[in-house]
Amino acid sequence: MMDRDVDMGAEAIVTYGQYMDRPAVIKTRPRKGYRHPELDQNLRTHRTKNEARTMREARMAGVRTPVIYDVDHHEGVIVMEHMVGRKVRDIIDENGSDTEEVCRRIGEAIAKLHNARICHGDLTTSNMIFTDTGELCIIDFSLGSIKCDVEEMGVDIRLLERAFTSAHSKSSVAFDTIIGSYRENMDRSKEVLNRVEVIKNRARYT
Repeated sequence: MMDRDVDMGAEAIVTYGQYMDRPAVIKTRPRKGYRHPELDQNLRTHRTKNEARTMREARMAGVRTPVIYDVDHHEGVIVMEHMVGRKVRDIIDENGSDTEEVCRRIGEAIAKLHNARICHGDLTTSNMIFTDTGELCIIDFSLGSIKCDVEEMGVDIRLLERAFTSAHSKSSVAFDTIIGSYRENMDRSKEVLNRVEVIKNRARYT
């Protein structure tokens, strides 16, 4: 496995390289010297297992995610498919002819996750890629969870709404398209979207 190009995040280091002659992303949770070694090991192992499990469950639910090639729980490493394409963030900012279709697919993908009781935990358009082969791929399940309830699903939607408010303030129509598609495809959409309003009101008065 050869590595090249590194992205440094708060929790993980993402390296782009090759794995068995395939383009790959190597995501590593490094040791944190300020934490007790045993606690640090447990946290890194748990978070690595959780991310890999959530990605696997999402794929089983019909959502395109990177294929996982290898996982080292002890070292906190996930080796996965390198998705080639455009970030959805850029597509929506450009507001081209494919924006509506991409937004419709976002709604469908989130609905599939929620129907399977999976939450992403950090739904932003930066964590979505429209691949060169025409697929919508959701990435970075670091904060994902399974067996989630309506409250967690509502938080997922609220996070995406806030992302649109801050990063795509001129794209309210795009967000409406996402929600419309979500309503059509999510079995409990009314319940979840009602909870979103509760969450917004709660934040307003705290």
